[in-house]
Amino acid sequence: MKALLTFVTFLGFVTPVTAKPNAGLKTWGRFNKLPYPADKAFLYDTFPKDFIWAVGTAAYQVEGAFEKDGKGLSIWDTFTRGGTRMITGDVGSDSYHNINADIRAIKQLGVSHYRFSLSWSRIFPNGTRGSYNEIGTNYYRTLIKKLKEIRVEPVVTLYHWDLPDHLQQTLGGWSNPELVGIFKDYADFCFQAFGDDVKYWITIDNPFVVARHGYGTGVVAPGIKTDPDLPFRVGHNLLKAHAAAWHLYDRHYRPRHHGKLSMALASHWIKPSRTRLESLRECQCSLDHVLGWFARPLFIDGDYPPCMKSRLGSRLPSFTPEESEQVKGTADFFALSHGAALSFHLINDSLKFGQQEDLDLRMLLYWVNTEYDNPPIFVVQSGWYVLGNTKTKDPKHMYYLKRFIAEALKSIVIDGVNVIGYTAWSLIDGFEWHREYGIRRGLYHVDFNTPDMKREPKTSATFYRNVIQSNGFPELPENRPVQGSFPCDFAWGVSANSIQVETTPTQFADPNVYLWNISNNGELLKLEGFSAPPLHRTPHCADYATIRQQVEEIRQIGVNHFHFSLNWSALVPTGDVAHPNTTLLGYYRCFSRQLLQANVTPVVTLWHHTRQRSSLPAPLDTANKWLNSKTPEAFADYARLCYRELGAYVKIWITLNEPNDEMVSYPEGHEMLRAHALAWHAYDREFRYAQGGKVSLALHMDWVEPAFSFSRKDVEPAKRVLDFCVGWFAEPIFGSGDYPVGMRSWLRQLNSLELPVFKKDDRQLVKGTYDFFAISHFSTKLVTHAKEDSYTYTAMLEVQHMIDTTWIMSPRPVVPWGLRKALNWVKEHYSDVPVYVMANGVQEDPARFKDSLRVYYLYNYINEALKAYTLDGVNLKGYFAYALNDQRDPGFGLYGQVHEEVIVKASLSNYRNIIEHNGFPIQGAEPQLCPSVAPPCHSCHVLGKSPVMGFLILVGSGVLITLGLIIYYTAKRHKECY
Repeated sequence: MKALLTFVTFLGFVTPVTAKPNAGLKTWGRFNKLPYPADKAFLYDTFPKDFIWAVGTAAYQVEGAFEKDGKGLSIWDTFTRGGTRMITGDVGSDSYHNINADIRAIKQLGVSHYRFSLSWSRIFPNGTRGSYNEIGTNYYRTLIKKLKEIRVEPVVTLYHWDLPDHLQQTLGGWSNPELVGIFKDYADFCFQAFGDDVKYWITIDNPFVVARHGYGTGVVAPGIKTDPDLPFRVGHNLLKAHAAAWHLYDRHYRPRHHGKLSMALASHWIKPSRTRLESLRECQCSLDHVLGWFARPLFIDGDYPPCMKSRLGSRLPSFTPEESEQVKGTADFFALSHGAALSFHLINDSLKFGQQEDLDLRMLLYWVNTEYDNPPIFVVQSGWYVLGNTKTKDPKHMYYLKRFIAEALKSIVIDGVNVIGYTAWSLIDGFEWHREYGIRRGLYHVDFNTPDMKREPKTSATFYRNVIQSNGFPELPENRPVQGSFPCDFAWGVSANSIQVETTPTQFADPNVYLWNISNNGELLKLEGFSAPPLHRTPHCADYATIRQQVEEIRQIGVNHFHFSLNWSALVPTGDVAHPNTTLLGYYRCFSRQLLQANVTPVVTLWHHTRQRSSLPAPLDTANKWLNSKTPEAFADYARLCYRELGAYVKIWITLNEPNDEMVSYPEGHEMLRAHALAWHAYDREFRYAQGGKVSLALHMDWVEPAFSFSRKDVEPAKRVLDFCVGWFAEPIFGSGDYPVGMRSWLRQLNSLELPVFKKDDRQLVKGTYDFFAISHFSTKLVTHAKEDSYTYTAMLEVQHMIDTTWIMSPRPVVPWGLRKALNWVKEHYSDVPVYVMANGVQEDPARFKDSLRVYYLYNYINEALKAYTLDGVNLKGYFAYALNDQRDPGFGLYGQVHEEVIVKASLSNYRNIIEHNGFPIQGAEPQLCPSVAPPCHSCHVLGKSPVMGFLILVGSGVLITLGLIIYYTAKRHKECY
């Protein structure tokens, strides 16, 4: 698509279209209609070959030397000394004395352009040509020369908020129209002095902040807040000053220098609070009051947006026809700032008009493109910030940078917006305006306490350099979907935490007699005082309506396995297996049997860990739970009961499901390991020969990825978290028979005695108690050893948990490749062990029956599982989607429910399609030939009906009385199947 757009533009086939009033209004509707979540997925692609990669700074923030070599005071030098302020930018990052250090940093990044601003008062100390300072001018000549030596083009800003204080004190600053001519003269000098080497000029940075917050709210210099209408007069003068400089350059310098010039406009993005058209119009008006205030005069008609004019009336200055012509069209590209600047934080809600601010750069770029006739857009400032105590590890800054760059890429490739460059902000830490040194925005950390202001690259700098070297995010082989099939005996399943239990057979439980009104509405009316004779018949499994319904729902998915959990506390309420709940046991037996009749293999968990309740029998629940020394033996006895009663139908057992929860203590986990081992050995010795089943436990295993994949320091924290979360239970069973070495050594250095020691007998008991490795996997998280506020920090492990802001969220991150990495971790640690993904699913709004996120999730996660099997050699035996329905597992179901009606979601059909094809077969290849599997009970018809038998008595015209109407559900002469 990129190549096509470039080709068409090159040939001149793009026809300019004049923007209609409020053309950007369609932006919100367009993005609402884009396919979700596919449009939110990360785009692997590259930028155009001539794309501008830049980094930037502002003079007052970094230069320092505020009085050295003849420099005059700026309004910021005065402003930071006013009132109760104690911190100034007098030194900043001392770039004035550290040109070489800055040049080294710029070269290391590999950028093509460097944006910096000129300090007006360093060149003209009192603001006018008569006070010219040669030394100050030479500083910028030297900087530009050194940039040229490393083949980096300068992008020069004439005015970045630091007006010479003399002009403020004598003329009132930008409130005085005289500054238009004075600025033009200053620009003329700069064009003349530096123009041979500068191809991109920015006249004024963020006029919105200058006008509204410098002369309105008083948040920034010069700090004036006396006249609510003054910002509009200031904005008027800023526009005219820019236009004067543009025309000067266009007439006298462009023919020789061939440069381009614009004004840097910054904006928030805003989304509607409601979907109504009125809300969209308020969003449009909000952007008009910030961005359109300056953009519309420059790019459209030389006048202010209609929304501003209608709401502000006479408060807003008017352009004469001559002034409109002078201002209109005075921008060679759209210079856009976005991010943590004051323009995004609107200080108060007055310009939001009841709507909500948002961080979406892509939508802002599309709005600018639509609203202003497809101008070339140069993002001249973009990035985020971290708190001032952060040093070289800045994951938040890095991932916001990734997000904004990724959004710019989508804007080009998918939306067709003409984005020509991106500027990361900023090169180095410095004085952050009204936030002083409280935040840091640099790609390079500055140690303000060292004499030379030592610069050190942050992880965000390394990331940005890598992106520039790759010119974006080129697609790698591991990013592409794979085609292929799973083996013929692959277990396709669906999981549920529990099943619906109704232990009263409903088919024959009603003894009443009814009137059947066949001539009217067909209703059955209960006839009081009459009852049918009792039925002398043993209930059958088919009598349970709940079983019939659930088995049919499972069968419709097309799976060949179903995973569910038993309820220990309900099956053995007294804790004594000699006195089980025989009714519930019979129900589970029937359920398992009916699954087999439907060619679905039951996979049964004996105990499912939940945080809400222990699910232990009452006597154990009140006596230290798992810390009770009797609990493991009691669990083994319970397992024997289940093996004995259900083992004829259940061939895959899970002893403990997800016991490796962070809420479980190490002593509790130790007893759980013993309980699992005792249950496994009980099956192995007493039941395996006769029943031929398999037993293991299922561990929760979300993947843990180093936040900085290029940093070795983050690999160790990721390994440590996996040791503590997965290896904790896996290593004693599948590995050495003891806890992971890294886990023990880490706790030892913390002087922790919490981790129990395996006695020799216990180690022999636990080691090797598995037939397969089962995991529940849902998501991925990032970890780093660096501590940064606003993220979850685990002090004991000394790791910070975070996410990549480009990931799809719901509410946990959707990261398909994490499953492949988790499966490879199992293979790496435990060789060719058979592996089952026992639960994998995503939470989505239960009311969303067209559950596109779950469709996307299942397709991509299963595809990653196929990669693990076909490309990596993981011995993957089965995959189970989680979950069956929303009723039992809210938000995760393949089935939804409205009142009593069961709804089939879109994800169910998609999952069934994958199962029918046994994966993602190669198009055009010979179909996979798998032997058909005979049903377990060859002649059984699970819910076969025998003829209806009843007694009918005619009463009057068209009314029948039915006495005990009976429909027998049988297995047609095969009673052995019940």
